[in-house]
Amino acid sequence: MNIKNLKTTTFALLLAAGVQSACTTTADTASSAPLQSIPTLDVARYMGTWHEIAKYPNRFQQQCVSNTQAEYSLQGAGRVQVINRCQTSDGSVAEAVGTARQVGPADSSQLKVRFAPAWLSWLPMVWGDYWVIDLDPAYQLVAVSEPRREYLWVLSRTPAVDEQAYRRLLARLEARGFDVQRLERSPQDADEQVSPE
Repeated sequence: MNIKNLKTTTFALLLAAGVQSACTTTADTASSAPLQSIPTLDVARYMGTWHEIAKYPNRFQQQCVSNTQAEYSLQGAGRVQVINRCQTSDGSVAEAVGTARQVGPADSSQLKVRFAPAWLSWLPMVWGDYWVIDLDPAYQLVAVSEPRREYLWVLSRTPAVDEQAYRRLLARLEARGFDVQRLERSPQDADEQVSPE
């Protein structure tokens, strides 16, 4: 190898290392920046059924194999009833009923949710963060997470989502420090949506 080729190769390697370092630094900076929820949420408009399109795998949804959905309905005293349903491997429907409440003003996009019994609601540890971090203007596609970015859900009003809209959402999430490679798609069968028994 002559000196000119050696210099060219060395330059190319240094350039590649610099680009990789810059990309890593940008991703690290985004993931270390405090997570922000959307500025405002119209809670009444948010109510209804949302279908899970993708999620970070988690222990409390291990039994769910398809048709995962969440149903939100307004209750008294500023509370929201949360009903999560999914189909399990034996074809049965698993259901978890919880309560959510907004943190802050009436248009806050930060909520706390609990699935523990009501008599435990005085314990801070039974309430988990539910932050709406991305929501389209039509209230059709949403991303939900929490301040540490350990959990992430993508929900849609319909069992199927427009792939271009989904890819654009993933790009926004990645820019905000989320590892979108961790997301697993949630199978939805429009013909076999779960319903209460």
